[in-house]
Amino acid sequence: MKLYVTRHGQTAWNRENIVCGVTDLPLDETGMEQARETARKLKDTPIDRVIVSPLLRARQTAALICEGRDLPVMIDPRIKEQNYGVYEGASRFDEGFLNNKKSFAIHYPGGESQMSTAARVYAFLEDIAQKYPEESVLLVCHGGICRIIESYFHDMTNEAFFQFN
Repeated sequence: MKLYVTRHGQTAWNRENIVCGVTDLPLDETGMEQARETARKLKDTPIDRVIVSPLLRARQTAALICEGRDLPVMIDPRIKEQNYGVYEGASRFDEGFLNNKKSFAIHYPGGESQMSTAARVYAFLEDIAQKYPEESVLLVCHGGICRIIESYFHDMTNEAFFQFN
């Protein structure tokens, strides 16, 4: 399988440095242009199927990338962003959020741990590798999920993991 991975375009909360995990927000104008730019960059790339997070910002990004192409698009909840619980809507610089982010095993209050998020993403990757071994697959997901996918294929220190963008 050949795998391409992209993050959704920008939302208002991304622009404002607000934690946005499973909160379902649309792309802003910049995000829509980012998705169109990704489409331009991928226009000559052979893609057999697109798998997208169920969150609106990812679905909008996928729709713009797929515009004018006849591609099967599948929604898979295993690549939705991590649920940050009580920190959804908080500043990305909130001390509690930053402290929780340092531990892979601790669940965000009312949300998921990084470890449980990684487990579902790793299971997803193993599943699609078995189902589509000869295909080129584009994933449209989220920054945290892209980071986990990178860690699946490459060993990363904790510092490198958190700095991956």
